[in-house]
Amino acid sequence: MNKVVTFGEVMTRLSTPGYSRFGQTNSLDFTFGGGEANVAVSLANYGIPVSFVTRLPENDIAQACMKELDGLGVCTKHIARGGERMGIYFLETGAVARASKVIYDRAHSALSQVEPGMIDWDEVFKDANWFHWTGITPAVSASAAAVCQEAIHAANEKGITVSTDLNYRKNLWKYGKSAREVMPGLVEGCDVILGNEEDAAMALDIHPDGVDVTSGHVDAEAYLSVSQKIMKQFPRCKKVITTLRGSVSANHNTWSGVLYDGSKLYKAPAYDITHIVDRVGGGDSFMGGLIYGLLRYEKDMQSALNFAVAASCLKHTIFGDYNRVSVAEVEKLMGGDASGRVSR
Repeated sequence: MNKVVTFGEVMTRLSTPGYSRFGQTNSLDFTFGGGEANVAVSLANYGIPVSFVTRLPENDIAQACMKELDGLGVCTKHIARGGERMGIYFLETGAVARASKVIYDRAHSALSQVEPGMIDWDEVFKDANWFHWTGITPAVSASAAAVCQEAIHAANEKGITVSTDLNYRKNLWKYGKSAREVMPGLVEGCDVILGNEEDAAMALDIHPDGVDVTSGHVDAEAYLSVSQKIMKQFPRCKKVITTLRGSVSANHNTWSGVLYDGSKLYKAPAYDITHIVDRVGGGDSFMGGLIYGLLRYEKDMQSALNFAVAASCLKHTIFGDYNRVSVAEVEKLMGGDASGRVSR
């Protein structure tokens, strides 16, 4: 059976209740989340053996996080222990014309202080055939970027498929290196690359033509050029995938995706998500669905892409970072049933 390994930082998530602003609430909802952990949870939901690797301190908050991941079916035995604290992020959920807001508090976190040699990648990658990381991890610190490089190199040597979500976060690149200086050296070891137009521009200096995401409509064909440019710059890459989000408002998005395999551009059906519950983790749920789709459907790129888009569409209806849906629920939506009727 396929085994997937993901590596990155999981954080404590503190979010305002409902649509409250930071300045008008005296309580915060406490959960956990982080790009690569979110992908791992999706894969576990779909029955894929998955191991999440990070570094966490020896305290009760970290222990609660590991217990939750274990309970969701994610293997945590390769998590390195050490450091003083977990990272935190604060979330204020937007509404209508007011955008959501994220404030990070992750300086000096355990993962930011991880060093090469702390993780035994030979042991981690035993029986694994897929490794996933995101552009968030090398943004956290220079040492985290070095460990990410260490993992990619080990995976490449073992013939393991490597995927990345470019995931550009401007508020994280603060240690003296820019994304454009660091990311290309990591991305060159990847077989599957996911990103949107901002990610490609800011991380790789690659730009799509004729795209205005603020218009509420995104033309999938406009992404063919950026996919071709990525493959030309990174010849190891076999598939480039782009999420297509049209932001009508904070509560109303259009959602789809395209996949380019070097010869054909596949486009998924578009979903009109009119009442978003929580969009944080939407891209991670897409990546989790995509990895599952590529493993399950193998040569059927259209079905793999359709699964990823349907899975991430459903994530927008679920509070928290994690996508807590089953294969059957995703396949039901893929089949055209978006009625939301009670299942009984």
